[in-house]
Amino acid sequence: MSKILIRGAKVLGGEAQDVLIDGETIAEVGQNLSAEDATVIEAEGQTLLPGLVDLHTHLREPGREDSETVLTGTRAAASGGYTAVFAMANTFPVADTAGVVEQVWRLGKESGYCDVQPIGAVTVGLEGKQLSELGAMHDSAARVTVFSDDGKCVDDAVIMRRALEYVKAFGGVVAQHAQEPRLTEGAQMNEGVVSAELGLGGWPAVAEESIIARDVLLAEHVGSRVHICHLSTAGSVEIVRWAKSRGIDVTAEVTPHHLLLTDELVRSYNAVYKVNPPLRTEKDVLALREALADGTIDIVATDHAPHPHEDKDCEWAAAAMGMVGLETALSVVQQTMVETGLLDWAGVAERMSFAPARIGGLENHGRPVSAGEPANLTLVDTSYRGVVDPAHFASRSRNTPYEGRELPGRVTHTFLRGRATVVDGTLA
Repeated sequence: MSKILIRGAKVLGGEAQDVLIDGETIAEVGQNLSAEDATVIEAEGQTLLPGLVDLHTHLREPGREDSETVLTGTRAAASGGYTAVFAMANTFPVADTAGVVEQVWRLGKESGYCDVQPIGAVTVGLEGKQLSELGAMHDSAARVTVFSDDGKCVDDAVIMRRALEYVKAFGGVVAQHAQEPRLTEGAQMNEGVVSAELGLGGWPAVAEESIIARDVLLAEHVGSRVHICHLSTAGSVEIVRWAKSRGIDVTAEVTPHHLLLTDELVRSYNAVYKVNPPLRTEKDVLALREALADGTIDIVATDHAPHPHEDKDCEWAAAAMGMVGLETALSVVQQTMVETGLLDWAGVAERMSFAPARIGGLENHGRPVSAGEPANLTLVDTSYRGVVDPAHFASRSRNTPYEGRELPGRVTHTFLRGRATVVDGTLA
């Protein structure tokens, strides 16, 4: 593999430096570097980050290849600056056995655009009744350490306790989709003023908050780790903040769309805004931003949820829930967190690379941009502004809430172990 010299990039948004990649590794970081036979990338004014890591991606394969495949999903990930993604278990068949997680893992190896780490289901068939093969999935070639029934809540407290106890033995983590099902029967959007005016079934904040409160107490009781998926309310923030103050081993994520969009958008009845958990209020959005800034919320995770056109272009009540997010996540974070002064680029690197890799146990991702480290890197033109056009997405699906919206930032290059997967904004 040839040498690559990235010249004049602002590493983590700091001072301009040169970065020399030799094979799969960063060989040197410094000023005025030179290397014979190196391909030179002039990156003056651009920001160099460690390759992004997404702890919450739906790749849909096996079973829903009409929405996404491992290949198309990892192409979308690379386009968005990601070098590793964690693939959720709600596939068909469900990733609740060693065989299925190994299939997803091998498909990721074959795709070549980013590393794919499968997430195993907590319960058989996501039915919440019987623990799945947690140990066997961990012992498989995929080495699963994160388990989630995402899309459904592990609402049985006894099952949740047993899962937390089981994964503790090998340092695993249960990632909970916090949604009390009885409180959200028939729910179509956030419960509040807008739902009342539109006459749509309300999805109360307490449906999320009550599960989080229960699960942090269970994690404390058994001395295990719990991760909260797509936290969306101001009340949830306060519960996680309280739990961390007690020393409970809890981490939490927020999606880009919950940092930017509110339930006011549902007035359009455009099903692209239908998502689980639902878009909340402006008060919630501001609380989530502050919590991400102060570390109460640990990471940004996309919850990339692709759907075919026919599952979204229909009446609101019949539409599927979810949004694609891999290709726009970094731009939304730049707009909501960096341009508002809540985070600097080093903070973005922590929340979109270092911390998700650490939570998910990925040793070769989320590493410092320094000599001897794997060359998993993302180069971003932060001065760029452009209008989102889903026709140009690498994802197989187009259900983005940002179509026609101007967003800042553009990933110009992504490197996976020294190999460019994106060059000048185009997939290699």
